[in-house]
Amino acid sequence: MMRRLLLALLSTGLVASPALASDNSREQQLVQALSGAAPAAQPEVLQKAVSAMKCAVNNGVEPADRLAVVDFSLPSSERRLWIFDLQHRELLLEDYVAHGQNSGGNQATRFSNVVGSHQSSLGLFRTQESYFGRHGYSLRMDGLEAGVNDRARDRAIVIHAADYVDPDWIERQGRIGRSQGCPAVRPEIAEVVVDSLKNGQFMFTYYPDPEWLASSAYLNCQPDRIVSLTP
Repeated sequence: MMRRLLLALLSTGLVASPALASDNSREQQLVQALSGAAPAAQPEVLQKAVSAMKCAVNNGVEPADRLAVVDFSLPSSERRLWIFDLQHRELLLEDYVAHGQNSGGNQATRFSNVVGSHQSSLGLFRTQESYFGRHGYSLRMDGLEAGVNDRARDRAIVIHAADYVDPDWIERQGRIGRSQGCPAVRPEIAEVVVDSLKNGQFMFTYYPDPEWLASSAYLNCQPDRIVSLTP
């Protein structure tokens, strides 16, 4: 009798299965660990980053050792990039990061997936190969969200060093410089950032855009809309 009742409750979703409860517990433990390592990061943003990453892994994307989080709800005059070691649950880096020149001034408010828009993109990315280009040592990445950031490679959205990501600019003009949509970083840390994130790590960029929050394939975990990186 009790077994039938439990099975009935599980089928309605009113009671979580032990496996699901354990999975959710591990997710919350990771979020708490990352929040403890980076107290300046908003816990709700880290929660969304971890949930998006979990959805990707549960639907066939290879797990990663590192997670980068960019919080575009913060102004460029604040350190809003965090890189975490997921194995040791440690913070590797916290620093400044640029947004696209057409995304806003000190505060980014507009985002795009369109080639030539010079705006940043939101959502979950998979970092890929490092290379030497016109900005020096840089890192390519692929957007995983269809219609949101999946044209990142076509747009040449990469992590690279930029002289305009300079805290001294904040005193002069109230913000750091802006990119053409790339999450550019200070030259002093570019090598560390690229080496930490190359070859298949996760990057999650956030802004409280209501439409994206409601429709994101990863935040709402909709497997039929997951972008495949395999041919």
